[in-house]
Amino acid sequence: MKLSEFAKEIEGAKLLGADAEIRSLCTDSRVAGEGDLFFCFRGTRCDSHDFAQEAEKRGAAAIVCEHDVGVSVPRLLCPDGRAAMAYAAAAFYGHPERRLKMVGVTGTNGKTTVSHMLYSILCAAGKKAGLIGTLGARFGASSIPPALTTPDPVALFTLLSDMAHAGVETVVMEVSAHALALKKVEPILFDIAIFTNFTQDHLDFFGDMKAYGEAKKRLFTPERCREAVLNSDDAFCRGLCRVPATTYGLDSPADSFALIEGESARGLHLLLNLEDELAETELRMTGRHNVYNALAAATAAKKLGATCEQIAIGLSRSTVEGRLERVATLRGAEIFVDFAHTPDGLEKSLSALRPHCAHRLIALFGCGGNRDRAKRPLMGRTAERYADFCILTSDNPRYEDPAEIIAEIAAGFDGEDYVEIEEREEATKYAVSLLEEGDILLIAGKGGEHEQEIMGIKYSYNDKAVVRNILEKS
Repeated sequence: MKLSEFAKEIEGAKLLGADAEIRSLCTDSRVAGEGDLFFCFRGTRCDSHDFAQEAEKRGAAAIVCEHDVGVSVPRLLCPDGRAAMAYAAAAFYGHPERRLKMVGVTGTNGKTTVSHMLYSILCAAGKKAGLIGTLGARFGASSIPPALTTPDPVALFTLLSDMAHAGVETVVMEVSAHALALKKVEPILFDIAIFTNFTQDHLDFFGDMKAYGEAKKRLFTPERCREAVLNSDDAFCRGLCRVPATTYGLDSPADSFALIEGESARGLHLLLNLEDELAETELRMTGRHNVYNALAAATAAKKLGATCEQIAIGLSRSTVEGRLERVATLRGAEIFVDFAHTPDGLEKSLSALRPHCAHRLIALFGCGGNRDRAKRPLMGRTAERYADFCILTSDNPRYEDPAEIIAEIAAGFDGEDYVEIEEREEATKYAVSLLEEGDILLIAGKGGEHEQEIMGIKYSYNDKAVVRNILEKS
């Protein structure tokens, strides 16, 4: 593809120097090669304009930049390097997003569960579907390991191109607030955008809730989506949308709602009313928050042409790794693994399990390092309120001291119904050793993750695997 063709795709782009033939796209100067188009933009930690000359030395054919960078190869001068990268990637891969029905799911919590539920429904309806999100990507027989909730543009549009060539009709993808702020999905006009909820998270990046909310709102404009599916019980949704919207909820008036006809720690029996059509189904997960997730997925699926029968079947088959997942039973106690990593998420998971707990509800959790510190004491306060006993431990400490993170969580406790065990596997062994008949243990924070990040190194670690290993040796 010619550099001049990219210039036509990117608003405000100006070609400096001769035209060039582009063979591939590159964002890392260390792996730049012959024929690459290297992208420069200001990052959160460094400015890739500083590496343009290295990319040139390694053979890059041209540079996309926000200001001239003193190289001899052709440059594409753009007002916004991040947006330019997204539009360039879409164009380079033949605009696969235009050949697919695109569904975006955003919100603080529930994105992964809603996406998986909707994907399961589409498969039950016989539709060729693709899935992109926190747990990786899936289409047909292909499964791609996870990297980011929303992949960076080059990886994203490569993936969408592969899906389009494989005959995928509809793609369901998680769209994080980071992805919206960093303009990763800028070229995509989503057919449906789903909103789950809005609570505190990511303030390390956004600074305050207003900026975080503004990032979410970007998805619900006429430039980003054709229609929306919104949670009528979430105050943030009021006045959110400038496109046609269908609502779902349990408390406020909504187009889709549900009756909980049966509930246990292992699942839910629901009667869904989807815009005056009924669907009766079983969920393999419990909790009121999962009723919301099911309603969001079902409402969107109906808009995509799924029947109520297909919706019921798809929901009954849906499983999501590490999302309030029951992983073991020991001495009459049950062990769950969950991704809850915000105060709201932890509250929802603990309150979902509380009614089914005959004895003690025990919570094991930590908080990620180099992330929103303000939520740490809130997590402690929430856990103390809903659990009988807590084990505070490490959870992806990254470049922070785990002991200091734990101390900040502990500051949210008024009493002493907790212990601090820094090493997560040792903490899990201790939690399991406590279990008696009627107890429920919730291991929260990592969910389906398969790594633990410590001082820049990602070690193999999975809560479910650790639990099973402990039980095998006990």
